[in-house]
Amino acid sequence: MTQPLSSAPKHLQAVIFDFDGVIANSEPLHLRAFQAVLAEDGLELSAEVYYSRYLGYDDVGLFQRLGADRSLGWHERHIAELVARKGVKLQQLLHAGAVLFPGAADFIRRAAASVPVAIASGALRHEILEVVDAAGLGALFATVVASGDTAESKPSPEPYRLAFERLRARSGNHLQPARTVAIEDSRWGLVSARGAGLRCVGVTTSYPAGELREAEVVVGGLADLELEMLDDLCGRPAAVGR
Repeated sequence: MTQPLSSAPKHLQAVIFDFDGVIANSEPLHLRAFQAVLAEDGLELSAEVYYSRYLGYDDVGLFQRLGADRSLGWHERHIAELVARKGVKLQQLLHAGAVLFPGAADFIRRAAASVPVAIASGALRHEILEVVDAAGLGALFATVVASGDTAESKPSPEPYRLAFERLRARSGNHLQPARTVAIEDSRWGLVSARGAGLRCVGVTTSYPAGELREAEVVVGGLADLELEMLDDLCGRPAAVGR
């Protein structure tokens, strides 16, 4: 179990969480929703292809990329329809059971008791809020950056950069990127966080440690992470060339 810091953090100033694959074990549900929608159009999307090519995209970005990869000629209106249909199917799956990773709620509460916390995700805002509110965590996040809040999605640094700037504006503190930790489950997310100048922790919920090379610390999940580890990370120089 994650233990609280024995005193106020010396170096850690804020934590920004990815959502899918870090807080919520919803990636398999996203895949099933994408597969169901694409099947209605006579298309297949294997788990192998999804995790190797499309996991880092938001819904719009995935359909755009997949359409381009397969030369489908999808126009914006059709992509919007696909996104809407996928959202309906995902909600049906989300309501079928709890999706938080073990230990996630406990770690978020402990982190929020010490420093400001936020979410930077490619998921839809209402999907994020429904899950965290149902778990009694919604009020703990100072800000949530979701799909559509930035012009570009991960691996662009824009989502993490916006989350950091909002945190800095709302916390009343002089937050520094090098003392703010992003927690991610994918290389795309880690590239995004590093591009925003943040410190990076990877969790192996979606990919093995060898595929999270941009992370400075790698753990199995939030249940294995201690706030002291984040404080120590922010107290040492950032790794170069990862």
